[in-house]
Amino acid sequence: MLRKLSYLLLPTSPSTPNRRRRLTKKACIALLQQCKSMKQLKQIHGQVLVTSLFQSRDLVDDLMAFCTHPESGDLSYARKLFDTLPDPSLFVHNLLIKALSKMKFFLKVIDLFFRMREKGLLPDNFAYPFVLKAMGSLRMVSEGRKVHGLVVKSGFEFDPYTRNSLVDMYAETGEIENARSLFDETPVRDLVLWNVMIASYVKCGRFEEAISVYRRMERESIKPDEATLVTTLSACVPIGDLELGKNIHRHMDEELGFSITLGNALLDMYAKCGCLDAARRLFDTMPSRNVISWTIVVSGYVNSGQLDEARELFTKSPAKDVILWTAMINGYVQYNRFEEAMALFRDMQLKRMKPDKFTAVALLTCCASLGALEQGKWIHGYIKDNKLQVDTVVATALIDMYAKCGYIEKSLEIFERVVEKDTAAWTAIICGLAVNGQTSKALALFLDMERAGAKPDDITFIGVLSACSHGGLVDEGRKQFRAMKEVYGIEPKVEHYGCLVDLLGRAGLLDEAEKLIEDMPNGSEKDVSPLCGALLAACRVHGNVEMGERLAKRVIKQETGNSGMHTLIANIYAAASRWGEVTKVRRKMKDLGVKKTPGCSSIEVNGQLCEFVVGNSTHPEKKEVYWILDNISKHMDLEAYIDTDDINLT
Repeated sequence: MLRKLSYLLLPTSPSTPNRRRRLTKKACIALLQQCKSMKQLKQIHGQVLVTSLFQSRDLVDDLMAFCTHPESGDLSYARKLFDTLPDPSLFVHNLLIKALSKMKFFLKVIDLFFRMREKGLLPDNFAYPFVLKAMGSLRMVSEGRKVHGLVVKSGFEFDPYTRNSLVDMYAETGEIENARSLFDETPVRDLVLWNVMIASYVKCGRFEEAISVYRRMERESIKPDEATLVTTLSACVPIGDLELGKNIHRHMDEELGFSITLGNALLDMYAKCGCLDAARRLFDTMPSRNVISWTIVVSGYVNSGQLDEARELFTKSPAKDVILWTAMINGYVQYNRFEEAMALFRDMQLKRMKPDKFTAVALLTCCASLGALEQGKWIHGYIKDNKLQVDTVVATALIDMYAKCGYIEKSLEIFERVVEKDTAAWTAIICGLAVNGQTSKALALFLDMERAGAKPDDITFIGVLSACSHGGLVDEGRKQFRAMKEVYGIEPKVEHYGCLVDLLGRAGLLDEAEKLIEDMPNGSEKDVSPLCGALLAACRVHGNVEMGERLAKRVIKQETGNSGMHTLIANIYAAASRWGEVTKVRRKMKDLGVKKTPGCSSIEVNGQLCEFVVGNSTHPEKKEVYWILDNISKHMDLEAYIDTDDINLT
């Protein structure tokens, strides 16, 4: 077709019928207007190259416009074409800058911009917005200021597109005050500038200022559009401004009408502000819903602990993408319903739905909690086979899973392969080593973490203090506990006090541990109770009945139904052969209706998770299990082990 069109447009001469026909500029422009693909474009380009038409600036501009088109063009070919031009125009530079920016080749955008300046070409308001976007994306503060100076000198300071881009650039580079100054100094603000300013505050996490700009917009009678409202709703969530969210909902109903994007933003606002009933009413009345709508409401139920409602809605969803599946699986994992999480994953496989890295992280967390090593290995293999991105988040989940399943060597191997180790990765391996009793390695890696410049967080110190506790390193534990606040400015939480109490208790320093509990700042009885429980266990080991009685009374007063505390004090009395006291404790438990929580253990055999609960006689191999237990009991009797549950209350 192209050749036929070319033939029709070429001039003919009766006197030279066999002479090769030459493409005219007019014919070439007509061909470019009919051009549909890069293949045809290359044919035209080839004919242009063998003629003097290549010197035509208009024709070169048209060639470049086609090559840089986002749908039909070829950026690589455009760059090659550009490099062959002896004197590319400002228009051609602008086309290439725009195309590079759209593909997020920001360094190349900036390089081309400065090369254009070196050639003496003055940028216009077409180039500046894309260059400023590149500066903002790369956080190039000083270069951004230089470009701002060029904008002022060029006279484009108040051009709306350039002005909006300047505000956005300063916000992206963290200079939000400069962005606000430009906004305030703008004599005439269009709707886009208002939206850019609100979005800039949201990006910086300054949500109250974002809402303040929106309120000012209302006072100045500027009508918001969908983008304004969606961004403002995202600012309502962190500060819990439910009233403004409801006002925006009314504005949508009265002024804008329904849009699925705004509807989803409202759903998200209601769900995250804890108004699930309002979210559900909106969801049920939405004229159209997409998978994001379903995911928001399901996630809302999950986050409020209403897993059964979440599962019911999940089941009704007509279309389920991987995000929705992951939200439901995450819910089960979050609330320790691991078997249901794994069952849902199996359903996901049957539906031929491919998990992404977020699903994999949720499943690895599940395997870590269950101690299901074989299933964890299978998920690791799935990640490899399907070439899922193993970024720091996935690597951290793998480290944690292998460590909690007792395969610490594999955790170390994965950790060593992580190129950019963040705080979470360091913390996972330190805690993993501590749990597996490798105290020296855990503390050595903590020193490596400090040398690498990674900042430990409160969870890191739980791992460090746990390592000290397992290794009996009292002085080191005290030192690290002090360093939390003095060096890193981390206020110790109940968990950290618990680790240190456990360390002191294991070392027999019961008085120091009790004093630590008493001196805990802002410690309510609810906070103190688990610490007393930890020390109570140490009292049993070291035979300190007096302290044990004192602590037990304190805990039981706070938690009357805590069977563990009753059992611990009973065991302390038993260790001191005070059987009468044991009987009193057991009788009190009976009178109060306190029942000992059945013991539960699990083990993975050939990829199958087997669970054992005290009093459950439904296991298919119960005879063999009880035979083993009888033999264990005989050995325990020989070691004079006493179980206070066997004390006769009558």
